[in-house]
Amino acid sequence: MTAPAQPATPDLLYSQDEEDLRSAVRALLADRADAPTVIAAAESGTPYDRRLWDELASGIGAAGLLVPERLGGQGASHREAAVVLEEVGRAVVPAPYLTSSVMATETLLAVAGEDRGAAALLGELASGSRTAVLAVPFATPPSGAGSAITGPGGTVRGVADAAAADVLLVPTAEGLYAVEATAPGVRVEPLVPLDLTRPLAALTVPGTTGTRLAAPEASAAAVRRGLLAGAGLLASEQLGIAEWCLTETVRYTRERHQFNRPVGSFQALKHRMAQLWLEVVSARAAARNAADALATGSPDAPLAVAVAQAYCSGVAVHAAEECVQLHGGIGMTWEHPAHLYLKRAKADSIACGPAGAHRDAVARLADLPAP
Repeated sequence: MTAPAQPATPDLLYSQDEEDLRSAVRALLADRADAPTVIAAAESGTPYDRRLWDELASGIGAAGLLVPERLGGQGASHREAAVVLEEVGRAVVPAPYLTSSVMATETLLAVAGEDRGAAALLGELASGSRTAVLAVPFATPPSGAGSAITGPGGTVRGVADAAAADVLLVPTAEGLYAVEATAPGVRVEPLVPLDLTRPLAALTVPGTTGTRLAAPEASAAAVRRGLLAGAGLLASEQLGIAEWCLTETVRYTRERHQFNRPVGSFQALKHRMAQLWLEVVSARAAARNAADALATGSPDAPLAVAVAQAYCSGVAVHAAEECVQLHGGIGMTWEHPAHLYLKRAKADSIACGPAGAHRDAVARLADLPAP
């Protein structure tokens, strides 16, 4: 009798190629999206820098990481996309990477084998020449894919990055439609978000507009795939936020002196930062596990994603709160970037479903009693 196959051990380490990608993305963002630039852009009401997006999407090739080479992409995996999102979180950069290059791209990949229009649109997204968003509320968890349906002439509120998108992927009772943002009758009404670096909008889409990409059943599966990838890789963005907050807080408390000694040398602050370090290390393991599970097509991917989101969202918020508080008065100012990280962490904590929804998913998928 043959022994049952053992599940593959997840690879939580970074390859040399992934580290090289990180270096390229970090250098670009340091040059084009430093804190003063991001703050100024957020104040302007138009946070997106088209040149930055072109360099990230096509110059580095980040937009096409999840798209196969035969469709015009890089043919990489979720592991590489996770590295990009770590750096996006570390710089709180205003860029539609999560919404277009992950969520919309994954949704299209689910139907690209059946629809030539979806395949052609994937090539455009991979090149960075166009962006797309999935027209569902940004707070929709993967388990809510089946109910994320837009009625004829209906309005969908809280769609992230919709104002800058060229194409809207609209799930309806008749199937999944690709709708041009400039089509007659389409209205994009900007909302005032907590996180000014990731704008939200309310979309109103006529029921007969656009090109149908998939039938209803395939549409629900495609939306679920897009939301699952979004939730899984959002954990990497949250990891990047937490890592920046920890690093910056440690640096500041080493330099800031009180009673003729660095404030970071006080035991109470040492304990707080040590606890935060432990949380960040655990968040890295959870986020990498989710990215690896998605990259390998593991049957445990939904569980890995739920675990990552249930944990990483809280770590990012805690790290940002500690960053603001341990910076003292300067952390409360608009000029210091700490508030950008706190707002992004808070907004991310309900994106792709709040932590409670993911804890329920963990209990369901692991067949445990509900928390």
